[in-house]
Amino acid sequence: MYRVYWYLIAGTQIVESMALELMGMTFTMKRRGIRFTLRSLCVVLCSALLCLSSHLPAQETTPQKQADKQTEKQPPPKTAAPQRAQPAFAQVEEQPGLPRVLLIGDSISMGYTIPVRKLLAGKANVLRPSTNCGPSSRGVKSIDEWLGSSKWDVIHFNFGLHDIVFYSADGSKRVEPTEAGARHQVPADEYEKNLRTMVAKLKATGAELIWCSTTPVPEGAAGRVADEATAYNAIAAQVMKENGIVINDLHAFALPKLKEIQQPKNVHFTPQGSAALAKQVTQAIEAALSKRQLQTKS
Repeated sequence: MYRVYWYLIAGTQIVESMALELMGMTFTMKRRGIRFTLRSLCVVLCSALLCLSSHLPAQETTPQKQADKQTEKQPPPKTAAPQRAQPAFAQVEEQPGLPRVLLIGDSISMGYTIPVRKLLAGKANVLRPSTNCGPSSRGVKSIDEWLGSSKWDVIHFNFGLHDIVFYSADGSKRVEPTEAGARHQVPADEYEKNLRTMVAKLKATGAELIWCSTTPVPEGAAGRVADEATAYNAIAAQVMKENGIVINDLHAFALPKLKEIQQPKNVHFTPQGSAALAKQVTQAIEAALSKRQLQTKS
């Protein structure tokens, strides 16, 4: 504010000086018989004010005002679209007295979780980890958490599709199998070791165990070799055979009908395909539940 007062005072002094000067000029001109008109005086005063305004500095803007203006100009930040909730991860309200079934697996199992629950409604409580269980390496790290301390009657499990995905040599990114240095996320020998580690823990639960074979990889599926699942399925089959674990061969079930139930050039299934897989999974679970009931009675 003090700058404004300074400019006002200076302007007043300039106008006053000019007025006095004009008065002197008027007096002198009167003696000569010439008088200024009021209009001439106004013109001179206006010129003085314009001269004064040209010497005034531009209006200063404080940093806060500059920030406010920049904020006003900037468009509102875009908020990330909310992620769609995965129905398979929804909390399940268990019905007391029904056997408990645990599904462990990747996105393929996530696709058939809801249909299996519907098919087994009133017969069993069907639960699963609230995550994509991914490769067998993740299974080894998380199996204790997924099993928890509760009792399970049947456990239906699978690992494989994520194990056979190809990654760069340093493991930092997913690549195509043809890229130099490409390798499986989990090599075959580690896959077998991981399965044996998990099977030992699963058997300790006392539940009926069902191994689900890895479903087919079609031609053109990104990051994988077409139907390399067969090689890993063979490794898994040997481990399960040695441990007396039943195999639900979803690979053999899906292979002849991939065009009808699987997405093109994609390991995932259509909703109708997931429903078809769910029927096979349900049949395997119902057989295991019947076996368990017979064992309980005997």
